[in-house]
Amino acid sequence: MKRILILTTGFGEGHNAAARALAAGLNDLGAQAEVRDLFLESYGRTQEVSQRLYIECINRAAWLWLIVYRLLDWLPLMRFVVGPCIGKMQRRLASVVAEMQPHAVVSVYPAYGYVINRLYLRGDAPFASHTLVTDSITINSVWHRCTSDTWLVPNEDTAAVMRAARVPSEKIHVTGFPVPLRFADERPVRPAPGGAEPLRILYMANQAKADAPAIIRHLLTLDAVKLTVTVGRDTALGRQIQRIAREAGREVEIHGWTKRMPELLMSSHIFIGKAGGAATQEALAARTPMLITKVVPGQEEGNAQLVVNGGCGAVCQTSSAIVAQIETLLAGNCALWHQWHAAITKMSRPNSARDNARFILQ
Repeated sequence: MKRILILTTGFGEGHNAAARALAAGLNDLGAQAEVRDLFLESYGRTQEVSQRLYIECINRAAWLWLIVYRLLDWLPLMRFVVGPCIGKMQRRLASVVAEMQPHAVVSVYPAYGYVINRLYLRGDAPFASHTLVTDSITINSVWHRCTSDTWLVPNEDTAAVMRAARVPSEKIHVTGFPVPLRFADERPVRPAPGGAEPLRILYMANQAKADAPAIIRHLLTLDAVKLTVTVGRDTALGRQIQRIAREAGREVEIHGWTKRMPELLMSSHIFIGKAGGAATQEALAARTPMLITKVVPGQEEGNAQLVVNGGCGAVCQTSSAIVAQIETLLAGNCALWHQWHAAITKMSRPNSARDNARFILQ
């Protein structure tokens, strides 16, 4: 049985979501996959604080994150940071490799590639090294300034960007963004909208809590829609949405933290949420067109480009813009939705976890 070590960390949910899905795909094919967050294991409380600061930065001072993102892209800062700052994690990685003896190591967060390079300065790593890129199109050079046996990318547009950055073509492989196996194995029947079938909207309100009440009030003015809202662990937001629904005399299906996101996405016609890596790729896997409410400067810009340029969604960052776009989708017996759905079906890779797994195992 092949042993695969998957390295991730919690700066955004996309890395962890891809790591979990990849592990499921590998285990499904008979491998032994283990997901480890060596940043958290090595630095504990300090790492948790760093992750919270990152979230606060992108939510409250996106301009500051953009400066950091551009500096990381323009300057080889990671090479100078890894030595003095990540020595403890380097020792932890050496210990894990010695204990597990993996056949392959998959880095789902770019910093790990530099740690591996530093640990095996002569290129004598006793495993195959893969870098799984979780961003699309706007690819920071931090992903490919380190060495790696391969780079596994989510789509051809991203592969083209990396080739243009002089990453060797033979090392770039389009394997898709790993998503839960349920997208391939448990697809529900979803009637097309129009006629008696309402436009089923799934809105991830917990990703933009301040804007959620206004967006929901506007959506509830539309008759031909059925609204489902997720609020995560924010019970106060859930109660507020219940009040808004009662005042509007409408029914809203509300979910807290749930493991049913694949099912909710696949049974909805439109997904409204921010352009996060996991959220965007799972919408594509579900073949559910997307209205993007927020784009974090830097890595999420490419996700938004992927949706808009692919003709399967739009960026709508105000409640009025969202409602106007929904009205357009409803017009002509949902003609535009059918166009978007046809486009997203061509882009969809619901079995990408197994596709990545097969490549790694080969």
